[in-house]
Amino acid sequence: MHRRLWLRGGSAALAGLLAVACGGAMASRPPVATAQPAPPVAVAAATATLEAASSSPTPDPVEALIAQSQALFDAGAAELTLGHLSRAKAEFDAAIDLLLETPAGARSNRRLQEHFDRLVDRISAFEMRALAEGDGFAEKPTVPASIDQLLDQPAPEISTPKPEIRDVVAADLETTLHDIPIPLNAKVLSWIEVFQGRLRDWFQASLQRGMPYLPMIQNTFRSQGVPLDLAYIPIVESAFNTNALSRASAKGFWQLMKATAASQGLTQNWYIDERSNPEKATLAAAKYLKWLGELFDGDWHLALASYNGGPSFIQRAVKRKGRPDFWALAEKSSPPLPRETREYVPMVLASIVIARNPAQYGFTFEPVAPPEYETVSLPGPVDLRKIGEWAAVSVDDIQRLNPELRRLTTPVRGEAYPLRVPKGTAQTVEQRLAELPAEELAPLQWYSVRHGESLTTIANKLRVRRTDLAEANYLSVRAAVTPGQKLVVPVAPSTLLASRTARPEPATAPARAAPSASDTASRVTLTYYVRKGDSLYSIAQQFHTTVANIRSWNGLTSDRITPGERLTIRTSRQSPGGHRP
Repeated sequence: MHRRLWLRGGSAALAGLLAVACGGAMASRPPVATAQPAPPVAVAAATATLEAASSSPTPDPVEALIAQSQALFDAGAAELTLGHLSRAKAEFDAAIDLLLETPAGARSNRRLQEHFDRLVDRISAFEMRALAEGDGFAEKPTVPASIDQLLDQPAPEISTPKPEIRDVVAADLETTLHDIPIPLNAKVLSWIEVFQGRLRDWFQASLQRGMPYLPMIQNTFRSQGVPLDLAYIPIVESAFNTNALSRASAKGFWQLMKATAASQGLTQNWYIDERSNPEKATLAAAKYLKWLGELFDGDWHLALASYNGGPSFIQRAVKRKGRPDFWALAEKSSPPLPRETREYVPMVLASIVIARNPAQYGFTFEPVAPPEYETVSLPGPVDLRKIGEWAAVSVDDIQRLNPELRRLTTPVRGEAYPLRVPKGTAQTVEQRLAELPAEELAPLQWYSVRHGESLTTIANKLRVRRTDLAEANYLSVRAAVTPGQKLVVPVAPSTLLASRTARPEPATAPARAAPSASDTASRVTLTYYVRKGDSLYSIAQQFHTTVANIRSWNGLTSDRITPGERLTIRTSRQSPGGHRP
């Protein structure tokens, strides 16, 4: 009802304005018996007020309606940017409904018609973009690892270091106690100069990004007996990006390879990669570094080289050289080490020097506390965008709290998943979780295996990669499947962002007694989302069509449908709607 109040409210406001103006004019006329000449200024003011009121333009009801609808659409677009699909859909629906529910209809006016068409096209574009991006099953994008970016830079020339840099570093090393040796050689000094110069902004951003995590890293290293100076390795490896991925497929703060991570007990599957979990990956890195230190008898330069190049490779290089000395191995006269490893150790040492005493080298940093959070136990898969809506934050905020999640959907199987949510929101999230049935918590589609099918034939049929199909169901690519087995399809349902986007015909169109088969203008194509309890027969009855037609329009090979599935329906304009409650 409030959607029509603008007309009555506008008329009332105009009437009120005229009443005030007229009242002012009457007030300027005193009784005849006591009439006094009105001051010229008062007369002029009353006249101006009356003229302004009478000349005020009448509000344009069509323009007001378009503005209100546009405001609702803009609110939906803002919610969509945050990943709040349900709220976005509610706003988009309100924007469309406002036009459709006007007494004359959305096609009663050329401007309304153009605005309606524009809204429908923009909503459709949002839906297509969501489909192209893979919706909830697309893997979270990664960022390039800083180790690759650093090695793409030209290597600093090894020459006589500037005396002022040598003097500053020498003075710093005399007063700062390090727990690994820091040689005052040309290679380390040259990288300090690079970090202070052309890579200054990058270094500043990297260390600032790591500030919230450093206390945790240092506590972990202290508990494992690992030198605290090594807490700054992520500057070189990842610039403290949890989702950094190298060209060699190493990932996370510590750029752990898959095999190394597995050896340290980290979980890696289609839904989770704990190499991106700061706490778990730090513990794994600490244990691995401790083992490397013991392997090379406490020589942390060789341990760092093996962290980059692999312990077996460094052991063989030491054996060929005949000296357990990294700097001897890195000599250009006999380079058994690749350039990456030769540069890696001095880069890390230079980072340690600056990070331990940044003010000495012209850097300033603001202390940043880690984000506060609570934990909610999820018994099954949940779409992170719903969590973001319930917690009133963006989906990006939820992903930052849970960087190990590779996708917008939490794991389908396994034990209850402990999801981090912003502090103060756990109770709300738990309440909303309890209100919804399990099938509405995540956009899952399931496939029932038939006799004679394999992962390969099913993947081809569903147009998905066999590897994704296998990993999404915790299977190997060569695993056999059995008839009746339920497989989750690693493609989310298309995102329907508005319910009533079928374009209505103009209100001035001539009425028809009955739709003609040859008159295609009397039919519309709409999208129907299958609800719990639906069958193809009940949907066909609702839209006055046949099961065979629905199967043909949607390429269905059986009558089986699942809640949340999206169906294309072609029906007459007189058929009942209801394609989304």
